[in-house]
Amino acid sequence: MAKNIVGIDLGTTFSALALLNSIGKPEIIPNADGERLTPSAIFFDEENPDIIRVGIEAVNSRHLNAERSARWIKRHMGQADYHKTIDGKDWTAVELSGLILKKLKQDCAAERGEIRDAVISVPAHFDEVRRKATMDAGAAIGLNVIGIVNEPVAAALYYATTREVSGKVLVYDLGGGTFDVTIMNVAGHQMDIICSQGDHALGGIDFDREILEILERMYKDKLKAKLISSDEDRAKYEDESEDIKKTLSRRRVAKKMLYGSAGSMRVEITREMFEQAISSLVARTDILVEVALEEAGLKPCEIDTVLLVGGSTRIPTIRKRLEKMFGSRPETAVNVDECVALGAALHAGLTVLRENPDAVPTGIASGLKDIRLVDVCNHSYGTICAPINKETGRRVVENRIILKKNTPLPCEASQMFYTVSQGQAAVEVTITQGEDSAPEYVNTIATHKFELPPNRAAECPIKVTYSYDVNQRMHCLFEDVESDRVLEVDLRADQNGNLSEGKSKQKSGSLKAFKVE
Repeated sequence: MAKNIVGIDLGTTFSALALLNSIGKPEIIPNADGERLTPSAIFFDEENPDIIRVGIEAVNSRHLNAERSARWIKRHMGQADYHKTIDGKDWTAVELSGLILKKLKQDCAAERGEIRDAVISVPAHFDEVRRKATMDAGAAIGLNVIGIVNEPVAAALYYATTREVSGKVLVYDLGGGTFDVTIMNVAGHQMDIICSQGDHALGGIDFDREILEILERMYKDKLKAKLISSDEDRAKYEDESEDIKKTLSRRRVAKKMLYGSAGSMRVEITREMFEQAISSLVARTDILVEVALEEAGLKPCEIDTVLLVGGSTRIPTIRKRLEKMFGSRPETAVNVDECVALGAALHAGLTVLRENPDAVPTGIASGLKDIRLVDVCNHSYGTICAPINKETGRRVVENRIILKKNTPLPCEASQMFYTVSQGQAAVEVTITQGEDSAPEYVNTIATHKFELPPNRAAECPIKVTYSYDVNQRMHCLFEDVESDRVLEVDLRADQNGNLSEGKSKQKSGSLKAFKVE
């Protein structure tokens, strides 16, 4: 019997864990400090090297020794060349994210008992590398990651189960480090995703940096000196800038004292100054909203409800622009910081109920029985081939899409391809992600060598089948039709952030020995 079913929002600036209670309602589980949100920050204690601090203490410790801290790790998920070197160990983004998850897991376990099965949320626009890296982070601390859920989908899931939402719904998700916009059809507890757009490098920390630039400029203009002279100074004023941003969401003016090499000075930042500084960033969100609407074949007036998700949606200019674009005020009926974790817990319950219904307690099963969710592929997936151009008679290398973007999940599609030359001994199979037919404009997420039988004629058929399940797991099958030889690829990220089959399993539980506080 599944005891604890949890959902985790692994955020850029804050993370949260929610658990389904005995009647299938999600609840945020506070951390050891009694806080409902845990800062996604890590500090490696120099005095006690066996201890790794995660949360608010790690944020504050950055001001003392920035080199031993790590923050905003989500921005680096899936980057093979990213690492943080501490005491001779190179920490990858997967491992650092795993430490944050470990903090959430152990604090919840102390409150409610052992945590094993979990769904972790990701931005809707995350590519396959980043999705699998997120699953690896969970595996590294011994979590059984039963699925991945897109953050706006999780938020909408929670909205739709707690209040009346129906019709065409646009979820505007602007968090600490990422932006997503998702459009869906909602009818009661039935949710059908239409499409998503997003940017993995657009969020609250980018707004903070604009404020930091204003502070640096004001200090230099008046005192003719640099405000920031060390990494510790930068860490301090990054946090000051975040505080100013939050103040300007409540008031029209924020006042601060700046302390630099040339002395101190008092500054005032107005909301108008802030809005002007972030105007180009906000314009990027507007463009992505327009792209999503075009992809869905909808006009702004055809959207029935706009749901706000993420702490950065508290910025007044964001809400004003959305109200002007859609002609009505966006919905903010639930906590925008918590709804992703709460929805992820619901998604976890639905996943266990679908895959192992006997493991779900009766009360939880009853609370989930009416919820229906249909998600879609957020990218197109294909392979590189070289068909003969009918006009020129020459082979042309192209990307052939097999699974189309916005196909409802679960889905499966097959296409037939053919060997090029007589006696061809192998085929280099490439799995791509992207919407273009030109190979240079899509991402290659895996490449494998498929060995073939010897001494065969050209034009032998190779059947390629891609499938994508409701838990955001992709499976690729390459089949040599004549010999029945097959190559199967389950896409997962290895320790370097590269996709390959099976290697991620070797990392399961690899962070269990590290002590997190």
